Amino acid sequence: MSELLSQALRGARHELRAEAAAWPRLLVVGGGGTLGSAVLEQALPAGRFAQVQALVAGPLASALRGFEPLDEALLHQGQPLGAELAIVVFERRRHANGRDDAFVMPQPADLLPLARALHRGGVQSLLVVVPHAPALLPQALRLGFASLDEGAVAALGFERLLFVRAGQPGGSGGRRTGLQRVADAWLAQLRWMVPQREQPLRAALLARCVVALARAMPAAPPGTRVLAPELLWQAVQPGVDTDALLAGWLHAAPGRAAVAAPP
Repeated sequence: MSELLSQALRGARHELRAEAAAWPRLLVVGGGGTLGSAVLEQALPAGRFAQVQALVAGPLASALRGFEPLDEALLHQGQPLGAELAIVVFERRRHANGRDDAFVMPQPADLLPLARALHRGGVQSLLVVVPHAPALLPQALRLGFASLDEGAVAALGFERLLFVRAGQPGGSGGRRTGLQRVADAWLAQLRWMVPQREQPLRAALLARCVVALARAMPAAPPGTRVLAPELLWQAVQPGVDTDALLAGWLHAAPGRAAVAAPP
């Protein structure tokens, strides 16, 4: 190998290390379940993250390169978590195997205390995936805060905060009460009335969008944004550059308390 080529390779390696050092460290809360596991699968090989952590309920051994389980107990100790960016996924448990039990699976009522703990631990950018029944969520709530807790999270002081409204399939999973079965049947009847642009996405497609948004968040202008399901549908259409569309929306959407219609 010539000296000139050797120097070029050393310089390239140095540039790659410097670029990787600037990439954010990502923490995933809700890494079990269909969507949570798909987000982890997309994030780990995607690059652009210096490290991927997942909040776990107890000790979890892993040999995956770039992946670190983070014990839930550390979240509540007020110590730095080592992640600048976090994704919180709310979804139902799959109950398919014991794998989900290893991961912390937050419930919607946990949003505010969880966000407080993440902010206290040094998280600067927070992305929250909020599933909803498309037939029941009014248009105004798709584009703004859907609860007082979401407004309270926005007031915590994250540099960047993004709520992703993601349609969820009907059915509650696991054991259902008689009332729940009636509600699920009613929602199933309403599905044909929901426009295609608001229908739930498959977990792999939604996870791809979530990770693309997470990669683009650190470079986006500060602020709070709400992404409606119509833009998610647009982002996964054939021939669409998903990363470019979502990154462009993040940079163009105004960062304020209640935002923002898709372009």
